Order: sequence, then structure tokens, then C-alpha cells
Amino acid sequence: MSRRFVSQIGPQESIDQIFLVSDKQLRPNRSGNLYLQIELSDRTGSVGGRMWNANEKTYSSFENGDYVRVEGTTQLFQGAIQMILTRLARVDAGEVNEDEFQPLTGAEVDRLQRRLAEMLRAMEDPALGNLAESFLLDESFMARFARAPAGVKNHHAYLGGLLEHTVKLMEVVVRLAPCYPQVNRDLLLCGAFLHDVGKVDELSFEQGFAYTDEGQLVGHLVMAVGVLDKKVVEAERLAGEPIDPETVLRLKHMLLSHHGEYEFGSPKLPMTLEAVALAFLDNLDAKLASYSQQLRDDPNVDSHWTAYNANLRRKLFKGSPTSEEPAAE
Repeated sequence: MSRRFVSQIGPQESIDQIFLVSDKQLRPNRSGNLYLQIELSDRTGSVGGRMWNANEKTYSSFENGDYVRVEGTTQLFQGAIQMILTRLARVDAGEVNEDEFQPLTGAEVDRLQRRLAEMLRAMEDPALGNLAESFLLDESFMARFARAPAGVKNHHAYLGGLLEHTVKLMEVVVRLAPCYPQVNRDLLLCGAFLHDVGKVDELSFEQGFAYTDEGQLVGHLVMAVGVLDKKVVEAERLAGEPIDPETVLRLKHMLLSHHGEYEFGSPKLPMTLEAVALAFLDNLDAKLASYSQQLRDDPNVDSHWTAYNANLRRKLFKGSPTSEEPAAE
């Protein structure tokens, strides 16, 4: 039986299939009885699930980031689809096709990795090329970079999200650079590649997404500078000559200022053309990803408008609904 994706599920359906689980909570109702609240997802979106009369044993039988097989029915509640579950059981990750549960398939991740290397190796600046090569040759780092999410809940919060965000940002740089010849193209491109490298260690993503202790205490902007310092030493050893100190300084400034404003976590405001460009372009890609996700995952199935989003401080206009559905694989 082919999979029925979240985006294809309607009300009053019987469900018996596997989902990726997150945000599990065991909560009391008004009568004091416990119920289980979870979020179930696949590559097309997510849906809330409820299991009445749950207990600690059920709650402890799985963790966030696990795959679970659920049985139950769907219903409309306040305009949104939700599942009322009668059974739930953890499923071993080796028994599922991960491509059905992640927005990016393995083939898409491979394509993004190739494009990343292609753009970096096309840089004309030899020193920046050597620096980029020191990252590309580090198989362990690149494997984690390709798997990491770009966030826990906000933009590109899925496996491979950091890679996708980085490549999209670099693609924009490649297309934008000819319009602004006063901006150092290779420096901006290298900064786009490096701006979020600290997230590889800021976030844990082996099972569910969370911040590491270092991520909580230091943060990816500062952590990225440490990563850069180590790779500069490697690049200089590979090339047999030092990288211009001002080039390294400009890169560090881009890493520390790319959030753009103090209130958004930047220790410094952008003070070079490349840093200004990086901050705006990074914000553009993050915003479009967040807004697109809000449109895609909105639970108001019968409305032309999304539900109000407190983080975005607005509703979004969806327009007329379409009948397009992803093909089951």
C-alpha cells in the first residue's frame, strides 16, 4: 500500500502508517486524566496527534526524533486536521525510507554538495580557494555540514537544511555580484559559505533537534570564528604561504555581523560592503523559507488565509486552494 502523505490527508480518515514524531507532551485534561500530545510529520508537512487516556509507559516508549507507527482517525478541530490515536508503537529507523520523512532526499543532498564544491572551486582568489579546499577535504566536517539543520524550529529546520540554505545563499551571490562590482565577489561567496558553519556544533541532530551546551553558551556566530581560525592554519600549510591577515579579518567580521542587528544576536553591526550584503541576503533566504513553510504547513485547510503566526506577527494570503498533491513513492 502506497504512503498517504500529510498533505494528502483529509478529515474522517482511518490512519495506519509511520510518521516522524516530535514535540511529545504528556498533559492533564480538565478532569486530571492524562493525554498524549505529539506532532507527526513526513516530508510534506506535519499534523498534531492526540491520544486520550495515555500514561507514562506510552510516553516513555519513544523519544522525539523517533519513527512511530500510529493507528487512529482524523478530524477537523478549529479548522485544522488532527489525529485521534488509538495505538502507537516505535519503529526502528532501519525499517523506514528516510526520504519519505525529510524535505530533502539523499539525491538532492548529493546534488547540493556537488554544487557547493563547484561554486567554491570556481573562485578566482587563490587564498580563498585554498581556504575553501581545506573545508572540502575534511570529509568528517562536510558529512556533518551536509546533514545539519539550519535551525531547531525556524528556517530550514530539517536534515540537510543548513546545506540547502548555504547553497541558495551562494547561488544568489553568484547572480547578484555582477550588479555590484564594488563588492568583492569571492569574499562574499566565501562568507556565504562560512556564515553558519558554527551550527554544525551548535546544534545536535542525531535524534531530534536541540542546542548543544556549547551552542547555548557560546552560539554559532562566535563558534564559526574558531572553526575559521583552525582552517586558516590548514590552508596556509597546504599552500605553503600565509593568507593576507586583512582577508581573514574581513571574513571574521562577516561571520560575527551576519545577523545584521544587535537585537538579533550580532556582536557587531556590518561595517564592510560584503558584510552588509551578506546580512541582507541571509535574512532574505531565511524569511522566504519561514514564510513558505507557514504557507505549506498551515492547518486552515478551508481558508484563503493562514492562521495568525505570532512569530511573523501576521497572517499570510494563500489564495485559492490547488488540487496538486505529491506523488506517492
